[in-house]
Amino acid sequence: MSGGKRMRKSAAGRPAKARRAAKKPAEPAVDLAVGRRIRDLRRARAMSLATVAARTHLSIGFISQIERGLSSPSLRVLATLADVLGVGIAALFGAAPNDGASNGIVTREGQRAELKLWRTGISKQLLSPAGSENLLNLFLVHLEPGGSTGDELYTHDGEEAGLVLEGEMTLTVDAGTWTLKQGDSFRFASRRPHRFSNPADDAKTVVLWVNCVTQAG
Repeated sequence: MSGGKRMRKSAAGRPAKARRAAKKPAEPAVDLAVGRRIRDLRRARAMSLATVAARTHLSIGFISQIERGLSSPSLRVLATLADVLGVGIAALFGAAPNDGASNGIVTREGQRAELKLWRTGISKQLLSPAGSENLLNLFLVHLEPGGSTGDELYTHDGEEAGLVLEGEMTLTVDAGTWTLKQGDSFRFASRRPHRFSNPADDAKTVVLWVNCVTQAG
């Protein structure tokens, strides 16, 4: 009897365990890929972890965790790291399929590189051809309900502009805060402290976003 109970408990436990495994997110693989790109860029510039930490005001341990894929950085942290490494944030995106015929001019829909910031509910698709030397980049930004860059304002090199294609977005620049809805647009210098979020709890926001940087690696 007791053996039968153990068998039933075990049999019942296996599907539950399988369900938990099936629900386990694969996002840490994204963190690992981003971390490797940051590490490669840092090493290509012969910059030590201590140097990057000093210039970003982030701890050496935290940067090391990001490079090893053990920590999921926010958009604010990624923008700060990209700034110090002398690249636009597009340089941190993963490689995308290439048909070999675009010559860095055309990006097909199926060739978009993507950066998923899964902990903050933000993902960015790179619409322009990838390249760490690019000064102008076009993105399609998706904000999940409640998705946000965080409460802390941040700055980075360049200038940005955008158009809300779907949903609404709360944008803060300096001391001003605006709610932008479908069809509304914006522009500001990226050195002005800013942050943004999707205030809705049941709808996604999609923004066509342009970033122009004044330096390249």
